Amino acid sequence: MCKGLATLPATCLKSAKDIKHKINIFLQRQESQEVDQKQTDEKNEEAAKRVPTAAEVEKWKESFSFVINCEMGRNVFTSFLRSEFSQENMQFWVACEDFKNTSVCKLEKKAKFIYQQYVAVDSPNEVNLDAGTREETRQKVMSVSHSCFDEAQRRIYILMEKDSYRRFLHSKLIHDLSQAHTSVVRKKQNTNYSTTDIREELARVA
Repeated sequence: MCKGLATLPATCLKSAKDIKHKINIFLQRQESQEVDQKQTDEKNEEAAKRVPTAAEVEKWKESFSFVINCEMGRNVFTSFLRSEFSQENMQFWVACEDFKNTSVCKLEKKAKFIYQQYVAVDSPNEVNLDAGTREETRQKVMSVSHSCFDEAQRRIYILMEKDSYRRFLHSKLIHDLSQAHTSVVRKKQNTNYSTTDIREELARVA
């Protein structure tokens, strides 16, 4: 017959308490991860619902800098790049911007990741760099600093601006966004259009 926990050796009780403590920590971490994931999903869902304003679209037509320095602009432009199978250029540019704000203790690890992901020959998302810039970047990564990707990033920026951006301006995507805004304005003038109706029509071409 069981005589209760009081009869168990102290070492057994300690082990049981340790196991219980570890389980509680695991459950807390799991719960925290689930909360973080939920918040990330909600943020992504909210971002997906947002559509560019007419003013934003017009700004994007003026200069590539307006596109790349606007989160919505980058999202729309990346969609266009994806249609041309060159989205890695924007991904690399964004990674370089993030790298500039990396803490010193994480600098080396992140530099190696970016180099192996985008710069190295036959890397998973290799960007279009000349051999000289690629080698220069490799050497700079070996003596890592916040500026080791500056030249490579500058060249990819110019590539997007001089090449992809020009096609983007004449793409069906930017044309449809502009036409959608014109259509919405006309309908709003003639009918009692709701905000939801406007968002749905714009989202149709986004």
